[in-house]
Amino acid sequence: MVFFGTKQHKKFDAVLGMYHDQGLIPFKTLAFDSGVNYTSGLPVIRTSPDHGTGYDIAGKNIANESSFREAVFLACDIVKNRKPVTV
Repeated sequence: MVFFGTKQHKKFDAVLGMYHDQGLIPFKTLAFDSGVNYTSGLPVIRTSPDHGTGYDIAGKNIANESSFREAVFLACDIVKNRKPVTV
């Protein structure tokens, strides 16, 4: 995508992809060890590391926990900033 290739994404705080592959392929390429996938609009907070589960390296003591840590920190920030729902 020209948008990512020309580093236009650096001018914004967030980028919305309308389709899974439209956003995640360049996102994973640019931020594999630190990126966080966030799903908005759910009644629960859902964040996940951008690299997936890593079953192929489980138990080998070679995983990089950076993206997981960022996912947890983002979820904590969302909890702190989310307004309570009034019924």
